[in-house]
Amino acid sequence: MTTLVISLTIFFLFIMIIDKTCHTVPMLLTSNSYLLALIFGCIMLSFNIFRLENDFKRIEYQDSFCIFRSYMGYVSATLFNYSFVLQAVYRYILIMYPMHLFWQSAKFQTFFIAFIWILGFTYPLAFIFTGDIIYDVNNQVCQIPLQLSFPVVYIAILGAIFPILLIMLIYFKLVRYVHKMSKRIIPLNTLFRARRELKMVRRTVILISILITVTFPYVIFMFMSFFKRHPKSYFRIADAFSDLSLFLVIITLFQFTEPLKTSVMKRVNGRVNMVTT
Repeated sequence: MTTLVISLTIFFLFIMIIDKTCHTVPMLLTSNSYLLALIFGCIMLSFNIFRLENDFKRIEYQDSFCIFRSYMGYVSATLFNYSFVLQAVYRYILIMYPMHLFWQSAKFQTFFIAFIWILGFTYPLAFIFTGDIIYDVNNQVCQIPLQLSFPVVYIAILGAIFPILLIMLIYFKLVRYVHKMSKRIIPLNTLFRARRELKMVRRTVILISILITVTFPYVIFMFMSFFKRHPKSYFRIADAFSDLSLFLVIITLFQFTEPLKTSVMKRVNGRVNMVTT
């Protein structure tokens, strides 16, 4: 499934590059999510290949990229979560600050993306040098051991809990704002635009809900580890759910992204017509 995710994200990114209708600010943020999905998928594939190779040879071996691979796993997963925060923030700006055109510009959003990427690469960097990322024999992977410790709580809060809470906060704040707008006398096009952007944020919430639901076993294992009752091969189990989660999210994101969906279907239908004729 990981190879399918990688293939689909490459295809979607290629379409967004060559199709000028996809050269908009919202699509810039969407392409950022797909790029991070591609990076995360490649990291997961690297995990799987390394694990299968060691299992096949029946050896316990930590290669030279083991710790770096784990670091990139934390970075890419975190940035993938925050890519949806960027989309929610952009919709928030469109509704709350419609006259601040610079905040809505591609230049500002690109700067925002770059800033988040810098933070994403920086926040787990210290664990490479502190020795917190170690080789786990049972799971054939380098990672921070699941236990009640500062690194685990730190990664969980900054990498997953905080971005999810930010998106939910933005969503509920926009719901209240649009509800108040509907009670006031305002131009219909303004209210329509606000409701449309709120719908896009709602879709982001759905994407995050998929991530939470499918990766829930990993959360269970994390809490079980606080009491030292998690299974030894928990990462192998959680890894399968992560692959499924990533696949469902990129497919759902495709369904929600009308310009990309239209462009893909146009090309698919065009090829079908060429074959039939």
